[in-house]
Amino acid sequence: MAGAEPTFYTAMRTKDVLEAYARWAPVYDLVFGPILKSSRKAAVAALPPDAGRVLEVGVGTGVSLPDYPRHMRVVGIDLSASMLARARARAKREGLTHVEGLIEMDASRLAFPDDSFDVAMAMYVMTVVPDPAGTMAEMRRVVRPGGRVLAVSHFASDAPARRALSSALSPLARLMGWNTTISASRLAAVPGFRLVSDRAVGIFGFHRLLEFEVVK
Repeated sequence: MAGAEPTFYTAMRTKDVLEAYARWAPVYDLVFGPILKSSRKAAVAALPPDAGRVLEVGVGTGVSLPDYPRHMRVVGIDLSASMLARARARAKREGLTHVEGLIEMDASRLAFPDDSFDVAMAMYVMTVVPDPAGTMAEMRRVVRPGGRVLAVSHFASDAPARRALSSALSPLARLMGWNTTISASRLAAVPGFRLVSDRAVGIFGFHRLLEFEVVK
């Protein structure tokens, strides 16, 4: 229908994600570690200083784990067993005692009780998960009222021309495990959140860091 609102996203399949990250796991740190370092550190620096328990959704190889303040207790989850194996090896090798657990889990079906965390962190995840809206809803559920959800990624533009280009590139991006159709405005529209800040981070401001307050 002419003028209709665009769909929330072009769906990624769990199979696509698992296959992509099984391929990336051996070289992920080498390829993406340096490129994403500045935006990763900006995301950790944005954590509330009094946060006690933090959930990192899509922890991957655990490259971010050494960046967290040691007074915080960090639980990381990921759907990829290949990536988690490297995260666990890193935590053991580097003596990261603030890491409470690294668990294979679907981000849209979190196996934690309500209000279990002060903060949920999603680094380069919301453009990868098969169900972004479901993942946002689950993070809202497990973070206490007044807590924070932080998301950093390269989000699709809301400008029509750039949005059309993102959609056209979606099949190629899917092979890389990246959904080009997720926009920051769509995440902000998920019920139960108040957008606190939205700022450019990383090299040339390529990524955006979104901070939400959980409202229940």
